[in-house]
Amino acid sequence: MDSNNLADMEEPSIDTDKLSYEIFSILETKFLFGYNEPKLCLPKQLASPTNSDPERLLRSQRGKVCILAIDGGGAMRGILAGKALAYLENALKKKSGNVDARIADYFDVVAGSGVGGIFAAMLSATEDHQRPIFHADDTWKLLAERGRRFYRPSSSGARMFFRRSFTSGSTGPATAGLEKTLKEAFVSNGRSLTLKDTLKPVLIPCYDLSSTAAFLFSRADALESDSFDFRLWEVCMATSAEPGRFDPVKMRSLDGRTGCLGVDGSLATVNPTGAAITHVIHNKQEFPMVRGVEDILVLSLGTGQVLELMEYGYDQVKRWKPKDWARPIARISGDGSADLVDQAVGMAFANAGCTSNYVRIQFL
Repeated sequence: MDSNNLADMEEPSIDTDKLSYEIFSILETKFLFGYNEPKLCLPKQLASPTNSDPERLLRSQRGKVCILAIDGGGAMRGILAGKALAYLENALKKKSGNVDARIADYFDVVAGSGVGGIFAAMLSATEDHQRPIFHADDTWKLLAERGRRFYRPSSSGARMFFRRSFTSGSTGPATAGLEKTLKEAFVSNGRSLTLKDTLKPVLIPCYDLSSTAAFLFSRADALESDSFDFRLWEVCMATSAEPGRFDPVKMRSLDGRTGCLGVDGSLATVNPTGAAITHVIHNKQEFPMVRGVEDILVLSLGTGQVLELMEYGYDQVKRWKPKDWARPIARISGDGSADLVDQAVGMAFANAGCTSNYVRIQFL
């Protein structure tokens, strides 16, 4: 592959049908900045990077708890979500007048599954408990610049970017590449950052093979007990360990009391929006004023659906053997699960009379 193709791969273009600037314009003015109501407008002091407590000031103006939820998905699908986050953060900088504004300044909870879990950790991770380590632009660039370590580049160039297949018939090389990438991101000065090293509550799921149940990594649990504090690079490994592409992740909490054999968070929940809302409503210690969905604002980012698998013909599928169903059934299950969560959450907000509190963006 020549250098021009590699350069193209490192910054894939996003078409207007993939990312609607009109939607994000509405989001900027109505969702994050108080619905354009004068009494809820962003206070001027928030624009100052010297402000000592922007989170408290912003929440008092909004009067709502803001949730960001990012679906699971493969490399290309994750890049779309990462590009959207980068656009949003740049817009927030311009609108607030703060050149160092970050997404973490405007959301109270960040949840993510699979690649979305990696993004959630990156947006919240901190070394000094003052500012995030990463910018939103770093999310998609992590995949674009490091993804070749664990995803094989497609011969068709930037259009397909990375096929969802690992570098060889063995999962070992891909797993090693992913581990190296995540350690570079979340190990600083010889110390592994943990769930406690996040600025905002994070929620990242995986499926625990040892208990045959979903496992939700949570900063709230980590702050309560070291038995639920895990290294961020291992959390990200577990939520993105797609079976057959990466090895399961055998991990233990910092005090060694809690173990987990983690695989793909999308097996537990592709769309973590519901889990995030439930967490906020029932977490009275961190969110004592939340009574229900009427006190919550949600931005849910889907990572798109696979176009070539969206339609099936009877004559096509009736000839499929069990092995032919293997890949489609995983896609169908994941997309169907994400859509059902979206429907349930949308109905919950509609029943509460606050449909504008919930924004779901799905890339098609």
